[in-house]
Amino acid sequence: MKPHPVNPVHPVPPPWPKVRLGEVLRLDLDRVPVDAATTYPMVGVLSFGRGLFDREPVVNGKTSYRFFYRLKADHIVMSQLFGWEGALALGEERFAGKFLSPQFPTFLCDPSKLDRGFLGWLMRRPAFWEDLGSRASGMGDRRRTLTPEALFQCEIPLPPLAEQRRIVARIEELAAQIEQARALRHQAAQQTEALVSSDLNARLSQAARQFGVRRMGDVAKCAAGFGFPKERQGRTGLKYPFAKVSDMNLPGNEREIRTAQNWIDDRDVAELGLKIYPVGTVIFPKIGGAIATNKRRLLALPGTFDNNVMGLIPSNVLLSEYLFVFMQSFDLTELQAGTSVPAISQSKVEELPVPVPPLSEQRRIAAELDALQAEVDRLKRLQAETAAELDALLPALLDRAFKGQL
Repeated sequence: MKPHPVNPVHPVPPPWPKVRLGEVLRLDLDRVPVDAATTYPMVGVLSFGRGLFDREPVVNGKTSYRFFYRLKADHIVMSQLFGWEGALALGEERFAGKFLSPQFPTFLCDPSKLDRGFLGWLMRRPAFWEDLGSRASGMGDRRRTLTPEALFQCEIPLPPLAEQRRIVARIEELAAQIEQARALRHQAAQQTEALVSSDLNARLSQAARQFGVRRMGDVAKCAAGFGFPKERQGRTGLKYPFAKVSDMNLPGNEREIRTAQNWIDDRDVAELGLKIYPVGTVIFPKIGGAIATNKRRLLALPGTFDNNVMGLIPSNVLLSEYLFVFMQSFDLTELQAGTSVPAISQSKVEELPVPVPPLSEQRRIAAELDALQAEVDRLKRLQAETAAELDALLPALLDRAFKGQL
């Protein structure tokens, strides 16, 4: 009888030695005195391992600092205020020659022992931030500071340089695949949303050719919002919702406002001279930067809204759902007027040409576009779920890499 073959046992590689960062890292501070006649392009460090970014320049030396640090491409940068939450980054060529405040000390690797790419990926590990956090001094998260000496005390696993470089290459290869998957998912959602927009415009154009258009002001009434006293804000459980721009971002049905942060009753209506608008009133932001959100909602209950919101009440020749769909067909910023404070012009809204097919055709258009939008929403949810999964992949990848399992 032949003996059963024995599966070979792969030897477990020995653990990597650990060294203190102070053995492979040193301070390298290129101090530049601040000159009152000079403008300094400034750089900052994002938390959670997200790298460097351009800050507002310091113009004509207007700063309380007497010197800045000049950044080199091969520097490692640490924020003393937020290093404990991952505000560390590798220098890059595009930031070289720019400046950092004295709150951002800079370091250089010992290239004979430590590959800076290896350290760069190591600095993106939450476990590394936790270690730094245990070494930060000060009370409360916003007052904790991290010194270069504390950074030097951190211990890191340190395989041979060749292994470090192999690990960096492998991480970068897999990280690029993760980023590609994220980009493809985002692109698919954008393309589907663009398809809905294109389909909407095609249907409205066909309706306009077949049934003609009418002026918005002749088929719907513009409804104004009201100021609301602060002392009556924050009440809930009353008769009517008082919608604000912020309520348009509340969770729930993307089309309808069923909840609000402020509610009113008949006494408020009488005392404040408010108007209660019917179910199906289409509302949207009227003033300021909120216009750019392009949020449009329908009142699901009789209610009213504040003076940063505009409403449209359809006449008996328009369905609310169809009017809502029509208002989705263009960018709200196209309806702005004025320069100092952007605001939607009521006259521009009233002059909009609206295709007015029979109610049965309006109902069909709205229903078919609802079905398409539901598919877009489903893809967005899938994208969000996939994004969360992809976000979890990189930390898991780094965890394996620095345990010698990659």
